[in-house]
Amino acid sequence: MSREELTDGLARLGLALDEAQVDRLLTYLALLQKWNRVYNLTAVRDPAEMMTHHLLDSLAVIGPLQRHTAGRPMRLLDVGSGGGLPGVVIAIACPGLAVTCVDTVGKKAAFIQQAAATLQLANLRGVHARVEALRAEGGGGFDVICSRAFASLVDFTTWSREALNPGGVWMAMKGKDPADEIAALSEDVTVFHVEPLSVPGLDAERCIVWLKPLPR
Repeated sequence: MSREELTDGLARLGLALDEAQVDRLLTYLALLQKWNRVYNLTAVRDPAEMMTHHLLDSLAVIGPLQRHTAGRPMRLLDVGSGGGLPGVVIAIACPGLAVTCVDTVGKKAAFIQQAAATLQLANLRGVHARVEALRAEGGGGFDVICSRAFASLVDFTTWSREALNPGGVWMAMKGKDPADEIAALSEDVTVFHVEPLSVPGLDAERCIVWLKPLPR
């Protein structure tokens, strides 16, 4: 988990993070590795694979996300966050975003809370709940709802729709272009962009599927 590998990856992604953010990313990865021994937060256990398959893979969405938010303060929900990927990474790289990581497994939500405390991230929180229970009413909604290897696009959008603020979007991290999943979406959900991603050190297809609801 070398600093050099991370800084090289950031350069290849075109991301300009400061030293404090780089330190936080490395501390987070060490924390994930430590907790993973007991709580099984991720199936990937090799440190080198964690760097590429988790950290750099999550960092690949930062540029597209920053272009979408354009510096505006927004609320982001990471669904089925597990060990905080990409939610914790987003909270570190985008301090102007308020990031909530939701998971149905209590120990995973507890890890997010521990990460927020250890990394001193006031913009990060972990919630132990089903995403279907979250609602946009009363100021509790989100402007961007993201997921990484969570569920089909149909299930992801159906389960999280009530948590989406008016004008909000979904950001689904996928492997190859999921044409079958897109074709299965309901008529009131539209895909407005499928954005290919290139992850440094990872020879695999990656993309973001950007979606938004249509008026019912």
